[in-house]
Amino acid sequence: MAPKSIQSASGSTMHAAKSIVLAVTGASGAIFARRTLQMLEADERVGKIHLVISGSGLKVLRDELRMDVARSAAIPGQLAERATRKTAYLLDSDVGAAIASGSYRVDGMLVIPCTTGCLAQVANGISSTLIERAADVCLKEGRKLILAIRDTPFSRVHLENMLKAQQAGADIFPIIPAYYHAPQTIDDLVTQFCCRVLAHLGLEQAAQFRWQGETAR
Repeated sequence: MAPKSIQSASGSTMHAAKSIVLAVTGASGAIFARRTLQMLEADERVGKIHLVISGSGLKVLRDELRMDVARSAAIPGQLAERATRKTAYLLDSDVGAAIASGSYRVDGMLVIPCTTGCLAQVANGISSTLIERAADVCLKEGRKLILAIRDTPFSRVHLENMLKAQQAGADIFPIIPAYYHAPQTIDDLVTQFCCRVLAHLGLEQAAQFRWQGETAR
């Protein structure tokens, strides 16, 4: 996913800032959403973040991160654990939001964590919420869509829906932490996973551990 280019006043080529949709659904794993938002906010290549959280996602944020989700305006800052500069919070019921239209340009969408219910809706082209519609738009417009599925074990229905979504153009990226970088804390696990996900959005992170082979190690 190559970034758009613009011409500066001096004639040099610069990359336009990316616009990313970050969706959070009601699967366990709110810490992955939190770390992803923090990294997107800190990334100079990102100009705007459209944050959408499902109703069940808000409940998970409340239960797992002890967030107060009563005031919508405060949610981005609470989730990022810092003041946010780029994040616009959208209600999942707002199917008239800009990201619900293919004419509104975004560079990619990440659903993290993604429930198997959201997966099923996306895989079968059903879009009754903003998250589902925005994902459907990414598929029909040929834009990057990453579904970070968080559930286990997977039933045959889940597996078939993953295949259908992947065949439609989505990247299936289950939340499966890596261990080859010798993590010492849960945050180490979360950060490495989020680095890998963002790399698939064209946003490689300096914090990512990259395997160099046993000899190099």
